[in-house]
Amino acid sequence: MMTDTQIFSGAFAEPVFAAQSVFRTIMDCMARPGTVGMVAAAARPPQPLGSTAGAVALTLCDHDTPVWLTPKLAKSKLPGWLSFHTGAAVTEDKHEARFAFVEQGAAVPGFGLFSQGTQEYPDRSTTLVVEIDAFEGGRPLELAGPGIRETIKVAPQGLPDTFVALAAANRAMFPRGIDLILVAGDRVLCLPRTTVINSREA
Repeated sequence: MMTDTQIFSGAFAEPVFAAQSVFRTIMDCMARPGTVGMVAAAARPPQPLGSTAGAVALTLCDHDTPVWLTPKLAKSKLPGWLSFHTGAAVTEDKHEARFAFVEQGAAVPGFGLFSQGTQEYPDRSTTLVVEIDAFEGGRPLELAGPGIRETIKVAPQGLPDTFVALAAANRAMFPRGIDLILVAGDRVLCLPRTTVINSREA
């Protein structure tokens, strides 16, 4: 039986208010890809997952959403923390996961390894939550598509070199495909599968 205080502590101080606030921020950022949103709600998940990614987990995960974690996260206290506070079970099967979490500095798996949903139920895909270094100073990207007036430019730091190719293959699957939530510090930026992502260096 687990009695570690890391598992039982670290959730929202005001769960309903905090979860509503985080949910609104995520939905706004999904509707306006490339927009950086601030997450004010405080969570303290077991390391190495950061506070904001933990807040996203507390808000979106529940007993109906299997979660995939990187090997380092899976070996931490995080599985027990998620189970206690959200009811979510951890799965080793990427294709089974409804949410997946990648800590800062960890390798980002290929998007195609996760559930893409189906033509009939495209919402049954995986949402990938990735902690990166920053939203500035990285490879310049140009975003276009639904929710974006003309184009928007971002330069996230800490994404894999293959990111643009992964995103293009993901968008080609539409209406199937994963959605992406990037986390840096206390901020989030969402890239739904509808977003066209090009390198500005090309």
